[in-house]
Amino acid sequence: MTNSLTFPILKVLADGRFHSGEALAQHFDVTRATIWNALQDAEALGIEIFSVRGRGYKLPEPIVMLDKQAILSSIGEQRAWFNVEVHDHLESTNTYLMKKAASGAAHATCIVASLQTKGRGRRGRAWQAGLGNSLTFSLLWRFQSGAAALSGLSLAIGVALIRALNEIGIQAAQLKWPNDVLVNYQKLAGILIELQGDMDGPSAAVIGIGINLKLPEHLKRHIDQAATDMKTLTGQDIDPNLILGVLLKHLGDVLKDFEKDGFEILREEWLHYHAYQDKPVRLLMPDGRELQGQVNGVGLDGILLVQTAQGEQRFSAGEISLRGSIA
Repeated sequence: MTNSLTFPILKVLADGRFHSGEALAQHFDVTRATIWNALQDAEALGIEIFSVRGRGYKLPEPIVMLDKQAILSSIGEQRAWFNVEVHDHLESTNTYLMKKAASGAAHATCIVASLQTKGRGRRGRAWQAGLGNSLTFSLLWRFQSGAAALSGLSLAIGVALIRALNEIGIQAAQLKWPNDVLVNYQKLAGILIELQGDMDGPSAAVIGIGINLKLPEHLKRHIDQAATDMKTLTGQDIDPNLILGVLLKHLGDVLKDFEKDGFEILREEWLHYHAYQDKPVRLLMPDGRELQGQVNGVGLDGILLVQTAQGEQRFSAGEISLRGSIA
């Protein structure tokens, strides 16, 4: 279990300046040894702490910590729709929220963590994130319909992400079927959806989203494709509270449309932003085979349509990994 002082100390260090062990000990009314132990716990979580004799401790650079009220303010008029929980550290926001959903957590509960240490991506991949490097959160959305009616949901979520990024000022973002957001064919964000409930209803979706804020090179090396981040794209640090608030606003709007009309109402918008629309692609099959073709689009159910040498074929998200032939 993380030391109870670890994240309160990190919030002090978030200004990026040196703070002496003595000053921190006085601030928290503990011994310097207690401060040292708490920061050892931070390093055990993969958080880099600079320690310089005579100057104290600091983070490599300033970070903006998550704040519930700032998130709610950024949502705007729709803030009443959401129940937002801010956590310092979770292994996985999706895993945590899946357990809460099974125990009756409220519709539109959002779980966000400053640090996620065992984040998951699609097909069991790890989501790489460190403190201040990534915005990771999960949203619970309950549907009256069953899981069978939720095909295309991950694509609908992609539309919400594009709308939010456009509002924030990222105009070049595109979508990669079925669950990635790209800028210049580099991954900026990913989506992981897990379902609970019956095929015929009601059902619940836990929608996990990760957005790269500023990735150090050692994290980029562990990502299975080219990646970018908000700092690289904008040249500045963007407040994660603002990003999350704007995202939740657009997620709420898109999910309400999806509840009413399914993916069909969002399909043309999704196609407009698809990075590989009408482009040659490679399809990596579960058995290791590779299939080449040209993307024709997606069906009303979110199924990928690819023109191959054998004719048009349909592929579901669980079957394949999509790569552009230029990759």
